[in-house]
Amino acid sequence: MPEIVVVGGGFAGVWAAAAAARLLKGARQGVPGTVGETGGTAGPEHTVRLVTPEDDMVIRPRLYEADPHTMRVPLDRILAPAGVRRTAAAVTAIDTARRTLTAVDRTGEAREIAYDGLVLATGSRLVRPEIPGAGHLHDVDTLAGATALDAHLHTLPDLPEDRPKNLLNGLPNGLPKDRPEGTPTAAPARWTAVVVGSGATGVEVATELVSRLRTIAAPHGAADRVRVVLVERADAVGASLGAPAAPVIARALANLGIETRAGVTVTAVEAGAVTLSDGSRLPARTAVWTAGVRAAEPAGLVPGRHDEAGRLEVDAFLRVPGVPGVWAAGDAATAPTGHGHRTVFSCQYAIPLGKLAGHNAAATLLGVEPEPFAPGPYVSCLDLGDAGGLYTTGWERAVQLTGDEAKKYKRAVTEQWIYPPLDDGPELLRQADHRLRTRRSNPV
Repeated sequence: MPEIVVVGGGFAGVWAAAAAARLLKGARQGVPGTVGETGGTAGPEHTVRLVTPEDDMVIRPRLYEADPHTMRVPLDRILAPAGVRRTAAAVTAIDTARRTLTAVDRTGEAREIAYDGLVLATGSRLVRPEIPGAGHLHDVDTLAGATALDAHLHTLPDLPEDRPKNLLNGLPNGLPKDRPEGTPTAAPARWTAVVVGSGATGVEVATELVSRLRTIAAPHGAADRVRVVLVERADAVGASLGAPAAPVIARALANLGIETRAGVTVTAVEAGAVTLSDGSRLPARTAVWTAGVRAAEPAGLVPGRHDEAGRLEVDAFLRVPGVPGVWAAGDAATAPTGHGHRTVFSCQYAIPLGKLAGHNAAATLLGVEPEPFAPGPYVSCLDLGDAGGLYTTGWERAVQLTGDEAKKYKRAVTEQWIYPPLDDGPELLRQADHRLRTRRSNPV
């Protein structure tokens, strides 16, 4: 039976499956605006299957917030009403010559799944460092990681009293003998958090941690003892977020009392301390790693050209060149956006990439022309905790909104617009049209 298989249950995978289902259903019914108008036909045997080991679609852009266990949506409530089948299994092998994949379910049983068209949308993963004590590092890369961090934060009041002498090399003021300039004096480890990496995730984690920690510490009279330190290997904090954004971010960090350490990285972690590459040692019961991301492992199962982050290079139609019947989308793909730029790791690109990859996979199965990727203008929107937000446009990151206005826009995006409809097949298929933008309006 002809089948389109989508691998991955994140934003790109869900919308790829929905878009494929939309086109196939439209072709069968001759719905206006679908290939039914252009001669494509789909028999009742055409199906769409989503393969992922998870039961939920995780709202990953919100995992830096409190209560991360709520940041998920049941996949079956999204896709089943639209007729998409789901197989709960992890893909371990892909044979592109035979057009089959091997998937292992939760019992350990392996099965072979054949496909006519394959959309790989398996997302990305955090690159964790290989340093002493790396197991003490938290992250917000996955639902499990973010939930573990949240649980850890709520255990802080129950930890034993800090003993600075043991945590800080036994020196009177907690400083290393060479004492790098700017090294802080001893501070309570219990309410100190070190965040490593000042990209978008690192900045959002650090700014949100201030209020999260204060909320937990306040009942114990320790809100004023909260300390957050943002560590960045580059010479300047937030450098990857663009020069125009830098002063806005710097003001937000300063207003929240967040300390910054640029030009260094973490070399070791203990239960109560973090050692930096300049020799300084910060007392901290919480350390969060956000630096570095690459395509998840299944992208490597498909032959083709991969970039330095492991993403599959695709053409304008999101096909993997030289591998017939395979498309890639979301963080598994690097696609041209026009004007010399390519997609970056983000939900902003995952949704339109997923929609178009699913559409083109179905279009090819139906024998009609695929359509090229034509994304909307690049924008970025950061949550800066109690300091508001930051909204920029263009690859040059021109600042358009700051403060409460930017925060309101960010909240609309992450709390409303990116959520797919539940228990409503017709509405899901309507929104799966790749010509519709997730961004409902321009705030400026």
